[in-house]
Amino acid sequence: MPQNDKALLQRLHYQQVQFVVIGGVCSVLHGVSVMTFDLDICCQFSRENLRRIEAAVKDLHPRYRLTANKLPFELTDELCDRLKNIYLSTDFGVLDCLSEVTGLGNFEQVLQLSIPCKMSCGEFPILSLDALIASKEAAGREKDFYAVRLLRAIKPKN
Repeated sequence: MPQNDKALLQRLHYQQVQFVVIGGVCSVLHGVSVMTFDLDICCQFSRENLRRIEAAVKDLHPRYRLTANKLPFELTDELCDRLKNIYLSTDFGVLDCLSEVTGLGNFEQVLQLSIPCKMSCGEFPILSLDALIASKEAAGREKDFYAVRLLRAIKPKN
């Protein structure tokens, strides 16, 4: 399935999901060329916001991508209360929804570290360059260290 981040962002925006773009897409929006195969967001994990995510992807055949049987994405109130992260595959690609970002904190803390990003499909909060670097360093994966080198190279010198 092709990854269509723009269409996923439009749908999240239309449903008024509270989220911040993080991860590889955020790196690309800051101007770094990295390969990314999913859309990572940090979002509020309230029942209302989770229901908005559900509405945004419901006609895209969403499935939990990390379960053995690739179960359909269906929420109940009980499940909403227990979820910390959601990893989905959809007809528009992969969408990973996180309740917190390593090294930064929960959604409210991540939102405080975000900046607005205007795109043709709307305006969305994305992690600031410094916050993105901090999150990549805290994640500690090889691909994140590579991204940190690229992000530091584009960071304005004071």
